[in-house]
Amino acid sequence: MVQLTLPKNSKLTEGKVWDRPAGANNVREFRVYRWSPDDGKNPHVDTYFVDLDDCGPMVLDALIKIKNEIDPTLTFRRSCREGICGSCAMNIDGSNTLACTKGIDEVKGPVAIYPLPHMEVVKDLVPDLTNFYAQHRSIEPWLKTATPEPQKEWLQSHADREKLDGLYECILCACCSTSCPSYWWNGDRYLGPAVLLQAYRWLIDSRDEATGERLDNLEDPFRLYRCHTIMNCAQTCPKGLNPAKAIAEIKKMMVERRV
Repeated sequence: MVQLTLPKNSKLTEGKVWDRPAGANNVREFRVYRWSPDDGKNPHVDTYFVDLDDCGPMVLDALIKIKNEIDPTLTFRRSCREGICGSCAMNIDGSNTLACTKGIDEVKGPVAIYPLPHMEVVKDLVPDLTNFYAQHRSIEPWLKTATPEPQKEWLQSHADREKLDGLYECILCACCSTSCPSYWWNGDRYLGPAVLLQAYRWLIDSRDEATGERLDNLEDPFRLYRCHTIMNCAQTCPKGLNPAKAIAEIKKMMVERRV
């Protein structure tokens, strides 16, 4: 079951049950987490019914239909609808994923939709990612060189370029970090799987000349070493990446530079 960071002194309650669409035969139930900082009410779960014969196949299609045709107050992030931007990351049927790539037919029974777990909630399905983005910026995710810039571009061999496969595809949706118990417990200090995967992407980039500096930045009991290879990150990543493997490689680099 998804674990939420609830507003202080509150408890999750049952909310409004909206009307079923008249005359529809192929109806699906959606149970959606709702909370607004403006109304002073406890978080609650509203129940909506969607006619699947008049809706796209993805969970995001249903959410958009609910917002457009049933309840315009429902709030969530979305953008590309193609699994590229990471905006619509949320917890669906107990797992963190992207609403735009999660098929409604992949869920049996009522579709339970919650915000990403263990994050402060801005409103409804919108988590506060301020700390997550600040942590990403702290690893300085850009090319750092001392060599003067070439006239055209930084060259890289095919072999060196292939080392970045399985890393550069990360879309910073935060599905992995918010599925990690170590990040739940130490999110203020532990960088989490998403950010550490990005850190490794720059550590092994043959064009980068700040490897030692980057490793120094990670040399901390909490920033790197809270990973206990629980592997939730690899299981939940909507892009099929393996942050735990990247973290293990960083730890290996830490050891090897001392030998």
